[in-house]
Parts: sequence; C-alpha cells; structure tokens
Amino acid sequence: MKPKHQRMWLVGLAVLAVIAASLLALSALKDQAAYFYSPGDVKKDGLPLGRGVRLGGMVERGSLRKAADGVTLSFVVTDGAATTPVTFKGIPPDLFREGSGVVAEGQFQRDGSFVADNLLAKHDEKYRPPEMAGKMHETKTLER
Repeated sequence: MKPKHQRMWLVGLAVLAVIAASLLALSALKDQAAYFYSPGDVKKDGLPLGRGVRLGGMVERGSLRKAADGVTLSFVVTDGAATTPVTFKGIPPDLFREGSGVVAEGQFQRDGSFVADNLLAKHDEKYRPPEMAGKMHETKTLER
C-alpha cells in the first residue's frame, strides 16, 4: 500500500472515531438534560411527566406558605400567563422570597403541581453591593 493511501485510511479512521465519540457523548447528555419550562409553556404544551425539568418564573406574592415541619415550603410560580403550585422540602436560598424570580428543579405531578428538589433564586440585574447602593446616584457639584 502506498503511503498516500495509508494516510487516507488513518484520516478516515480518525474522523470516524471523532464522530463515534460525539454521538456517544450526545446520547449520554440527552438523558441528563433538564429542560426549562414556564407555567405558560406547561399550560400550552401539557405536562412533561416522568422526567426532571426546570420550572421558572416569579414567586407570586401572598402564596408562600411554610409547613409545620419547618422545612417544607409551598408557593405558586407565575409568568403572568399561568400559574403552577410548587412544593419544596429543604432550606431555600437566601435570595428566595415572594415577588422574586425562581428556577425550581424537579418533576411535575399528574395533578399539575410541581415537586422541587432544588431551588435557584434569581435577583435582578441591577444588583449593587450595599456599600455602593447609595453612592451610585449621588451627584456633587463643583464650586469655584
């Protein structure tokens, strides 16, 4: 076999190996991917039962309830178009409160509720450290 043909075979095998590795990685990630839904998406498309998903939106004001055990929270997530009741057992993040953004990781139940395994609180993009909060809009005049 000529060296030219030998190099072509090696390049072809290398390309096949890369394609096989990519397909294997994609098939492994497919089972681990958590899709993001809003309450409006769930209302429109139906419940994605039997798989881990992320539910995002705002915690509706007046909906946050703490159970007697002290670690179970129930609240309602809304996106303005629809609402979804959520139950979470655990310690919520410090930024979690009514009227704030939240991403809950878990599964939908047949009754339309969502059981969260993990909560991620979102803050607005205008965050400033407390020591800078008052100084950002402070104006001073120069006197001559």
